[in-house]
Amino acid sequence: LCCQCGVPIPPNPANMCVGCLRAQVDITEGIPKQGTVHFCKQCERYLQPPGTWIQCSLESRELLALCLKKIKASLSKVRLIDAGFIWTEPHSKRLKLKLTVQKEVINGAVLQQVFVVEYVVQSQMCEDCHRIEAKDFWKAVVQVRQKTLHKKTFYYLEQLILKHKLHQNTLRIKEIHDGLDFYYSSKQQAQKMVDFLQCTVPSRSKSSQRLISHDIHSNVYNYKSTFSVEIVPICKDNVVCLSPKLAQSLGNMGQICVCIRVTSAIHLIDPRTLQIAEVDGNTYWRHPFNSLFHPKQLEEFIIMDINRVHEKKKGAGAGARSNKHTLAEAWVRKTSELDTDHQYFCCTHLGHILNPGDLVLGFDLANCNLNDEFANKMNPHNIPDVVLIKKSYDRSKRQRRRNWKLKELERDREAPDTDDERQYQDFLEDLEEDEAIRKNVNIYRNADIPVESDTDEDGPPRISLAEMLEDLHISEDATGGEGAEMLT
Repeated sequence: LCCQCGVPIPPNPANMCVGCLRAQVDITEGIPKQGTVHFCKQCERYLQPPGTWIQCSLESRELLALCLKKIKASLSKVRLIDAGFIWTEPHSKRLKLKLTVQKEVINGAVLQQVFVVEYVVQSQMCEDCHRIEAKDFWKAVVQVRQKTLHKKTFYYLEQLILKHKLHQNTLRIKEIHDGLDFYYSSKQQAQKMVDFLQCTVPSRSKSSQRLISHDIHSNVYNYKSTFSVEIVPICKDNVVCLSPKLAQSLGNMGQICVCIRVTSAIHLIDPRTLQIAEVDGNTYWRHPFNSLFHPKQLEEFIIMDINRVHEKKKGAGAGARSNKHTLAEAWVRKTSELDTDHQYFCCTHLGHILNPGDLVLGFDLANCNLNDEFANKMNPHNIPDVVLIKKSYDRSKRQRRRNWKLKELERDREAPDTDDERQYQDFLEDLEEDEAIRKNVNIYRNADIPVESDTDEDGPPRISLAEMLEDLHISEDATGGEGAEMLT
C-alpha cells in the first residue's frame, strides 16, 4: 500500500504511488518556465549571448539549441530526455518548448516529468542594422564617377551590381550628378567592390584614408577610407578619334571609330572596313581619346540608296573583322534637308539592317568643327562626311510593346533630371538590340503587358520570352495569412 494514500501499488523503493510522489517532489523546481529571446526585425536574426547574431528559421534545430542554452545551467541537475517545439502562431511573438526530464528521487526511484517553457520574442536591432539605419556610420566609401553626358555605362553597371548582389553590404547608396557613392562599414567590403568594378568596366582607382581617432594606450587607429573609381568617359554609340600610335597597334585600323559596346573593355569598330578591336582600361589611360560628339548632336538621316560590299581587301597588318555586321556604301539625306538635293555618301557597318527609305541616326562630320587634337591632324580625305550609328524606330511604339522590366538600386536620389528618362529609354533599347549585353543582365517579365507574337520581322528588335525571368511575388498566404501553414 502507498504510505501516503493507502492505494495498492507495485512495490517501489519510495513506497509511494506516482501521484503522491509528484506531490512530494517536483523535479522541475529551479528550472525557469519563462524566458526571452531577442530578434532583429531588419535582418531576421536571433541574438546568441553575449554578442553573436545567428540566422534561424522557426522550429529549426538552431533555434531549439539557442533556447536550450538559455536554461542550460538549471538543467544540469536533471537528465534531459526529449525537447521539441509546440506550435505557436508565427506572429504571436511566443516560442513554446516541451521538455521531458528525469531525476532520481527518494531511495533511488527515477521520476520522469513533462513541462513547457515559454519564450517571449523581443525586438532588438543588431549592430549591423543599427549602422545601416544611422546612414552616417561608415568606415569606407567608394566614389564611382564617369565624366560623360550619357549614363549608359552606369545603367549597365547598376544591373551587374544587382545580378551579383554586391549592393547587400552597403550602408547607403547616394546618387551624385556624375556618379554614385557606396558607403560601407568596413574597408574590406569597399575593396571588394573596387575589385569588382575594375573587372567589369574599364576604369582606374585611387585610395586615401583619413585618421578619425587614435588610442595611444592600445595603439589602435580608426580610419575612414575613400576609394575613387573613374570609369572611362566613353559610352556606347560614341564616335571617337584614336591616336595614330593606338590605331596602328590595334591592327592598322582607321582613326575614326564607333564604340559598339562597353563591357570590361571598349569595343570599337571601323565603319569603313568592319575591323574590330578591344581597348581595355590600362590601354585607354596610356593612350586616352575622347568622344567627338555628345548624344544630343545625333541627326536623323534617310537612306536614299544602299549597296552591300561583300568583299573588301584587307590592308597590311589588319586585325579581326566583325561577322555580325555587313559593310555597305550608302547615299543618305538629312530629314531636315528633304527640300534640297544635298546628299551625303558614306560607308557603314549597318548594311545588314538598313534598306532604302529607312530612317537612321548618325553624326554629320562634314558640317561641324571637330575640336579634337587627333582629328585636327588627320588628312581631311580620311575623315568621312557622315558616320551612321543606329537605325531609328518609333520610340512610343517600342515602349507600348515592351513586356519586360529591370530592377533598380535603392538609393538617395537628387532631383530627377528631365534628361534621365530619355537616357534610360536609350539603355533599354540598347538591351533589345544587343544580345551580348543582355547575357549579363537579369530581365524580368512584366505581367501588366500582354504577350504579343514575335512574328513582326520588320519591326524593332525585341527580347524573347525565353530570356526573361519570372519576378518572385510572395502572396499573403505564404506569410502566415488566414489558413496558412506555419513557415519552417
